[in-house]
Amino acid sequence: MTPPPILLTSPDDILGAVPYLLGFHPADSLVIIAFAGRGVRGRLRVTTRWDLPFPDGSLARLVPLLRRENVTHTILAGFGDGAIVTPAVDEVIRLLAGTGITVVEALRAEGSRYWSYVCGQVACCPPEGRSYDPVSGQVAAQATIGGLVALPDRESLERSVAPIGGPERAAMREATRLVTAQVRARLLATPDPSEVPGALVSEGLARVRHAIEAFARRGRLPDHEAALLGVDLAVVRVRDEAWTLMDDRTQDTHVALWADLTRRLEQPFVPPVASLLGAAAWRRGDCALAGIAVERALAADPSYSMANLLAQGLQQLISPEILRHRMPTPGELDASMGRATMEWLHPMLGLLDDRTAPAP
Repeated sequence: MTPPPILLTSPDDILGAVPYLLGFHPADSLVIIAFAGRGVRGRLRVTTRWDLPFPDGSLARLVPLLRRENVTHTILAGFGDGAIVTPAVDEVIRLLAGTGITVVEALRAEGSRYWSYVCGQVACCPPEGRSYDPVSGQVAAQATIGGLVALPDRESLERSVAPIGGPERAAMREATRLVTAQVRARLLATPDPSEVPGALVSEGLARVRHAIEAFARRGRLPDHEAALLGVDLAVVRVRDEAWTLMDDRTQDTHVALWADLTRRLEQPFVPPVASLLGAAAWRRGDCALAGIAVERALAADPSYSMANLLAQGLQQLISPEILRHRMPTPGELDASMGRATMEWLHPMLGLLDDRTAPAP
């Protein structure tokens, strides 16, 4: 869903918009909203958040990021006590001085009051601050109508992709056990092993495309389909098919699909889907969700290469534009990778081992 444009014409607008730009209401944070163009109608290029107080060296890549994005002006919004927000705002203002990037507004919000570091007029910015509504103001209402959601805090965002439990988990575990047993039986019964890689990869590519289309039409996949897709995505070529299919039209479907599977799949099958969620969320500009997804992937497998690649990109503040304009097409993947081999299946075969399959 593409949200309606929100014009940040006042401090109330800015503070009301931040939770919807991040996906949650921040605390002890500094948010930098960066634009390219003229005034409040400039194009939003980057929204990024830091926990406060800053870790040493955390701002080293800020100016290179803003320059890569052709940023002309920024808005700073700090959330929390002045003892941690004020030094952070001062540091960013010093860092941007002389770069040609203007700080047009710098705010601190705490509770239901805010203060401006830019405005010196007591009439509009009194020492005791001004009151605002962080939940039901005009911008919040406009964002909600546009389908945007702001969770209460980052922990709520983490819970939104946390593993399912109870009867749902038991049903998914049983579906995974049946699927892995079926795939193992098929492999053992195949008379010509040389035919296996091409057939499994071809079927996996088809299932990826079907899953994206089916999820867009009817939502959640049945447990058996979800479990089988989890097996398919262990093959890098199949996983990368999903990655290359992300575009502006389908990115919300990708976020929802991979978030659902990140919650539902058994732990050994999580790294590919959590990494795809991270890529889709980052592509959409949702760096908070992308970071949480990458954490889920690395918790399941600290060596998972796609998750580590995304983690480095997020840590180095690389623009998500790289995911829009530099991704290969499926045809280019085929040309570069060649024909499927048994080596491609090694990650899948490891998940089919009786010792790693879910217990009945």
